Amino acid sequence: MTETELIAACRQGSSRAQKQLYEQFSGLMLSVCLRYLRRREDAEEALIVGFTKVFRALDQYRHEGSFEGWIRRIVVNEALGMLRRKEPLHMAIDDLTYDVPAVAATAESQLSADDMLALLAGLPAGYRTVFNLYALEGYSHPEIGELLGISEGTSKSQLSKARGMLQRRLAVANSEARPAAPTTSSPKELYATGRY
Repeated sequence: MTETELIAACRQGSSRAQKQLYEQFSGLMLSVCLRYLRRREDAEEALIVGFTKVFRALDQYRHEGSFEGWIRRIVVNEALGMLRRKEPLHMAIDDLTYDVPAVAATAESQLSADDMLALLAGLPAGYRTVFNLYALEGYSHPEIGELLGISEGTSKSQLSKARGMLQRRLAVANSEARPAAPTTSSPKELYATGRY
């Protein structure tokens, strides 16, 4: 069944098509909700309410742009609503660790995707939300300001602070994950271990 046929069947009330649509997108949308909400139960609730809204609003989808993107906007808005109810979204006060130097992001991180998501989840709500909206969802600062009821400057500031905090935490996590280098190594040993 093509996406257009699936949408049409869902609009006609086919429970089979609705189940297929839910199964096709729920895993991805749950991961979106988990980036905003710390508790899995809250993320699952936002997902279910979000999909209820998707099914109710299917007649409004005009086949302009990505269907996945349309669903994502609804689910993100639901996750933001849940976040406002569950966790204060005031813009966080700096709690950066200043004794750990900021490092440039590299593709050579020793951390898994789950570890990276855990670092992101550990950010204060304001930092995490702006980072998610800007870096992962692709919203502009004016759009974020409108969504969250903050100024464009506050959005930029929160993003900058979130990046700084993530860099510092990533540096700490990478140093903990990386085995200590031997104190004396020949160039041959370094080359053999990939550290040369």
